[in-house]
Amino acid sequence: MKIRKTMLRSAGAALAAGAMAWIAIAAGAADHSPADASTMKAIADEGPGYAIEDFGYPNADKILAERGITLKRGDGHIMLADCSSASDLMEVWSRANEKICFRVSGSTGYLTLEIPAVFAVKGNSYSAQVDMVTGTEQKSFDVNKNAWTPVGESADEQGRDFMLLEIRTSK
Repeated sequence: MKIRKTMLRSAGAALAAGAMAWIAIAAGAADHSPADASTMKAIADEGPGYAIEDFGYPNADKILAERGITLKRGDGHIMLADCSSASDLMEVWSRANEKICFRVSGSTGYLTLEIPAVFAVKGNSYSAQVDMVTGTEQKSFDVNKNAWTPVGESADEQGRDFMLLEIRTSK
């Protein structure tokens, strides 16, 4: 019997506490005017913007100004590198920019860019293809692994200048 009374008292106390909480919430809601609700809604509707990855090359403007290389977009697996920083770099040779090196990582990679007057590419341990253009004519070249590949002017019967537009790699 004593246990039953204790349980009834505990249940009654819990119900009373719950009722008081509901009253406090209702009273607090009544204190807010409709203007406050619209202010809260406007702030909540604004929220932070979306982060959209456009795959634009980081610091491309600075690289263009300093080195004359236009780096456009990529997946981050082909990155401009200091030619003396590592041994397994892809080398692009250009009459306009001399030697330009790229570090390749991941299982696949791509980079769109513009390097004028490219005549040779030295591959690394990745399979690679380069897309080039002269005037309105586009050509693709397979780059030999760990060896020199003549591309552009050096692979063209007419010796025309070619601009490098894209590099694609795969492991």
